[in-house]
Amino acid sequence: MHVLVVGAGLSGLCAAVKLREAGIEDFAVIDRADELGGTWRDNTYPGCACDVPTALYSFSFEPKPDWSHFYARQDEIRTYAHTVADRHGVTGHLRLGVDMLDAAWDEDAQLWRVRTSAGDYEARALIAATGPWHEPVVPDIPGLASFEGKVFHSSRWDHDHDLTGRRVAIVGTGASAVQFVPRIQPRVERLHVFQRTAHWVLPKADRRIGAREQRVFARLPVVQRALRTAIYALSELLGRGMLRPAAMRRIQPIAERLLRTQVADPELRRQLTPDYTFGCKRILFSNDWYPALTQPNVEVAPVAVTEVRPRSVVGGDSVEREVDTIVFGTGFKLLDMPIADLVRDGAGRTLAERWQGSPRGYMGTVVAGYPNLFVLLGPNIGNGHSSATVIMENQMHYVVEALRAMADRGLGSVDVRDDVQASFNERVDERLAGSIWNAGGCASYYLDSNGRNSFMYPWSTIHYRRRTRRFDIENYRVAPAIA
Repeated sequence: MHVLVVGAGLSGLCAAVKLREAGIEDFAVIDRADELGGTWRDNTYPGCACDVPTALYSFSFEPKPDWSHFYARQDEIRTYAHTVADRHGVTGHLRLGVDMLDAAWDEDAQLWRVRTSAGDYEARALIAATGPWHEPVVPDIPGLASFEGKVFHSSRWDHDHDLTGRRVAIVGTGASAVQFVPRIQPRVERLHVFQRTAHWVLPKADRRIGAREQRVFARLPVVQRALRTAIYALSELLGRGMLRPAAMRRIQPIAERLLRTQVADPELRRQLTPDYTFGCKRILFSNDWYPALTQPNVEVAPVAVTEVRPRSVVGGDSVEREVDTIVFGTGFKLLDMPIADLVRDGAGRTLAERWQGSPRGYMGTVVAGYPNLFVLLGPNIGNGHSSATVIMENQMHYVVEALRAMADRGLGSVDVRDDVQASFNERVDERLAGSIWNAGGCASYYLDSNGRNSFMYPWSTIHYRRRTRRFDIENYRVAPAIA
């Protein structure tokens, strides 16, 4: 086939919609799960919701006037993904329950040979839309296998395990824990929250969207577009500040005020106060995180879990705490993407072997040495202020332009030049050096195993849209199509 898309989350659906809009029908979207939706299919933990305003998080080509909240809940976004697939004729291209086992570039045939759990595929172009938020990280803690209670990751929530009256250990205090801890706290007997690093938290300006507003959005789409534009503009202002730690320090008092207002105990407040500049790690949004931590059945342990025993956990403070349930809110394999072990160039070298712990690409979309491979939400394409859907749409515009250029010029392959990729990454590193993510005094998941920031894009999404408006074929090695 012409194109094979791996992953049926929002980025895979975006790819499918844009391929169809471009008149490309010879493609398939495979996903190892039995349902589309990606991270919004997998994450069903209590309180799961988006932390980007929904007007901006949704696709520009598929506005939804009847979101129930300013920040959408997981089940609504999951339903929205199905709606996108149905309305844009994507469903017939889906091959669900199909796991990609290996993808190898065949230089002679100028195509990707892909092995899957449901047979082999051949494709001229391969779009990796697996995203960075699907493979959970579970720390290798000594003794974990000996634990006699229930253990699960927040992205694999065990809804059959009733937490009522349980003694629960929470490992990790990131974006997921901020959402599910306040939901389970009233039900459990005892909650031990293990926090290696405190996070800065801002109030979440969430609210219900009433029926009257929904009717206005439905009848006057321009109003919802104006809201999206306004939110986008404000987010871009925040993004500019993230390149200047001094600017972020001026915003930090808002987070300090929330902590001071909601946590009266000075010792607990000290434990929850980060020792790095606001914005260095992912900014969290919540109105009930701090109140939950102040409840009498909750203990905040500002240490890592160092050992697990059959009926207890031991923290870095050497205190043993008896528990019957362990919940990991420890995030995902963002920079050591599992798909990197499965994609091989013409010489058989995987992406992981090429990257050696530091993912590098060009425009977050292509990687030198891997012709006709397009990676959605790839290296150095993340941002701490805007929406992933904005990036996806811009990337797919670039991908479609590449496919059009290949068709118009009779090309069999395009492969970004090594010097172009190297120059791009030099500029990225220079720009990131003084940013809040690199110079804010923290060690975040934005930094890879070699200490390089392989996650963030150091310019605005407006800048990225300009850069991806045209496929810059002069920066690529090209090969004519085989007759």
